[in-house]
Amino acid sequence: MRATISIRFSPSKLCLKGNGGLTGSTTSTARRNFSATASTWTTWGFIGLGQMGTGPVPSAVDIAIMKHVLIYVIGYPMAQNLRAKIPERDTLIIHDHKHEVAQKFKQEVGIAAAGAGVEGKGNAIQVSESPRELAEKSDVVITVLPGPSHVKTVFGHILHPRLPPISQSVSAETDRLFIDCSTIDPTSSTDIANAVHSSSSGRFVDAPMSGGVVGARAATLTFMLGCPSHNGNGDGKLVKRVTPILEFMGAKVVHMGTSGMGLAGKLANNYLLAISNIATAEAMNLGVKLGLDPTLLAELINGSSGQCWSSQVNNPIKGVSPGAPAEREFAGGFSVGLMKKDLGLAMKAARESGVELELARRAEDVYEDVEVEEAGRDFSVVYRWLEGRSTGGSRSRRG
Repeated sequence: MRATISIRFSPSKLCLKGNGGLTGSTTSTARRNFSATASTWTTWGFIGLGQMGTGPVPSAVDIAIMKHVLIYVIGYPMAQNLRAKIPERDTLIIHDHKHEVAQKFKQEVGIAAAGAGVEGKGNAIQVSESPRELAEKSDVVITVLPGPSHVKTVFGHILHPRLPPISQSVSAETDRLFIDCSTIDPTSSTDIANAVHSSSSGRFVDAPMSGGVVGARAATLTFMLGCPSHNGNGDGKLVKRVTPILEFMGAKVVHMGTSGMGLAGKLANNYLLAISNIATAEAMNLGVKLGLDPTLLAELINGSSGQCWSSQVNNPIKGVSPGAPAEREFAGGFSVGLMKKDLGLAMKAARESGVELELARRAEDVYEDVEVEEAGRDFSVVYRWLEGRSTGGSRSRRG
C-alpha cells in the first residue's frame, strides 16, 4: 500500500503529515557512470558553502564580526574538491543564502576549471538563485547546512510543488539523489527522507561527516551513511551509488544502517568530541601550569593513552598542531555555537532513547559560557577560556 504524506511549507519549517512510510520509489538499476561519455553527463547541485571559504586568514574586522555569527566553513572546500574530481564536462551548480559567497566560489574555483564547460551544457560552475531551481536542474543534490531548521526550510522549497523528473537524455540514473551532509537530529532527517520518497522526488540519504575543516580541505573526511532499508540490511544499490560520490570529498565512508543511522553515529561521535575537547584543554592547561613545555606535553599525550583528535590534530595551544585554529587566534574551524548545537542534539536523542549522559549537562554549561566570550571561534578556544579562569602562571622546569 502506498504511503500518503502531505507537505505544508512555511518559511521556518517543513511540516510533514501522514503515516510517514516510504513509498515504492523506483530503485535505480544502474550504478552512476561517473566518466563522461558522448551522450551522458551529470549535473551536480551543492547547497551550503559557508561564509568564510578557504581564503586568507580573517582580518581583525572579520574576527570582530565572527563574535556575532555562527561560521560554518566545511561546505566550501567540500564543493571545491567535488568540482576538482568530477568529470570536466559535468556541471556543478551551487547555492548559498549569501549570494556573494556563491559568486566568490564561482570566481575562485572557476579559474581552476577554466575551459571545462561543454558546448550546449553551460559552464563548469553555475550559481543558482534558489534551492528549488538548483534541484530542478540537478541529478545529484548535496546539502551542507547548519541545523535542522535550515534543512527543513531548504527541502520545503525543493519539494513544493512536486519536482519534475530528471532529464533521461543526459542522465545515467532514473532517480534524483539527495545527500544531506548536515548534522541534525535523526527524527527530522527521517521525516525529510519520507517526504522525498513519498512524493517520488528521488532518493534521500543522510551522510554527516567527521574531520572538521582540516579534513574537508584535505578531502580526508569520514562520512557516516544512513540509507533507507527495504530488506533489513539497507539498499545495497543505493550504497554503491552514494559511496563514490562521498569519496570525491572524503577518505572513508561507513554505512551505518537505514535512514537516520548516519546521524545517530555522528551524534555519538560528536558527543565524545565535545567531552574530549574540554578534557584536552584542561589537561594541556594543567600541564602548562605545572611547568611543562606544551609541545613536549602534546608529544607525550599523543604517544600515550590520552591521545585523541583534539590533542593531535586540533590542539588548542599555538605551535603544537600546524594548521589548527589555535594558529590563527581560533578563527574559522568548527564554532563553539555549532559544537553546542551538536551536543544539544545528542542530549535530545539521549532523552528520547532513555539514555543517561552523565557529563553532558556540565559540558553544555561550559560551551554556553565560552560562547558568551568567544562566539564564532573554533570550539578549541575552550582552552583560552580555561586559561583565563586559572590562577597563577606557568612554572617552566624544562632544562
